[in-house]
Amino acid sequence: MKHEAPALHVAMVSEHASPLAALGGPDAGGQNVYVAQLARHLVRRGHEVTVYTRRDDPALAHTVTTRDGFKVVHVPAGPAAPVPKDELPAHMPEFGRHLARSWAVAPPDLVHAHFWMSGTAALAGARDQGIPVVQTFHALGTVKRRYQGSEDTSPPERIETEARIGRACRRVLATCSDEVGELLAMGIDRGHVRVVPCGVDTTHFAPVADARRPDGAPRRLLAVGRLVPRKGFDRAIRALAGIPDAELLIAGGPEEPLLFDDPEANRLRKVAEEYGVSERVRLLGAVSHDEMPALMSSADLVLSLPRYEPFGIVPIEAMACRTPVVATAVGGHLDTVVDGVTGVLVPPVDDHGLDRVVRQLLDDPDLLARLGAAGRERALDRYTWGRVAEGVAAVYDGLLSVPELSGVAR
Repeated sequence: MKHEAPALHVAMVSEHASPLAALGGPDAGGQNVYVAQLARHLVRRGHEVTVYTRRDDPALAHTVTTRDGFKVVHVPAGPAAPVPKDELPAHMPEFGRHLARSWAVAPPDLVHAHFWMSGTAALAGARDQGIPVVQTFHALGTVKRRYQGSEDTSPPERIETEARIGRACRRVLATCSDEVGELLAMGIDRGHVRVVPCGVDTTHFAPVADARRPDGAPRRLLAVGRLVPRKGFDRAIRALAGIPDAELLIAGGPEEPLLFDDPEANRLRKVAEEYGVSERVRLLGAVSHDEMPALMSSADLVLSLPRYEPFGIVPIEAMACRTPVVATAVGGHLDTVVDGVTGVLVPPVDDHGLDRVVRQLLDDPDLLARLGAAGRERALDRYTWGRVAEGVAAVYDGLLSVPELSGVAR
């Protein structure tokens, strides 16, 4: 269905996360997928979309037109080679100058920046032309610093820069209600903040009927994510000691043959040995995008137990596969998982009650079926990429239809 408001030329800036990497490879992550899916669905609504990302390979064409109809421009900023994300701020002035030159010739109607470094480049590029900038942070430095402390490798200027970006741009798109509070604490005007969640491809992430295991097989618990301590996989392993008839599969990290060299994988193995559950814990390593719906559909429960999570895509992927979720009550989980309806929310600290919660759910197949059905319905109702694009487009329309005076929304 075409967008009824006038078609817009939207420039997206995603300095380190190219939408061309969205469906595979070690560089693909949540931001890549978000930018690719949002661009694709905005084009379907009749908009013109150009995504600007940093050139990290000399073989890349300057401009690529995707089969979905949006363009990707590879901006020369820094070496045409991979650069660690935390070292990219030094190249953002060059990125911003390139955008300014491009937009002086052909200005877009608005700019949508993704991640804080993109925001610095986008604001620099848009300033002289007076082009409005919308910002999605995807993750905030204040939250990362709070939970990682001295292990936070972000540049020291990140937190201050994010606050400056939030005050300078015309709208900030938060992905969940919890993020709104963080933005207000940074001094960002509530009138400039809108909430639009992330989405899930509910055609791809859908129930796979023949993935269900035969009667008598061990109950299956599944945890998915990057192999980093904050994801809470160790908590799931400890809980398994109190759930004797279940197995735990952990999907994420490097390819399975490389897991023995992975520090977090080795730490998790030691936890499993300590709690006497080594025979019931399987580290799968990287699981492909194509294989994930069947894996999620094969599980009785998906456990998503991070200590903090800016949004958390795993619960809505599981819900889309009609698999109930046990998730920590943090970040975006507070919006996506409806406690007692699509899953269960548990405290983010290890209170030794997780095994009891999981056992009660596993012992009630009818309840699991109801939770799973409600989760699929919620994913279809709220979290399709079409609905996300509709929400983002409404923010664009509202921004361009209402004049801004002295930086205050009217």
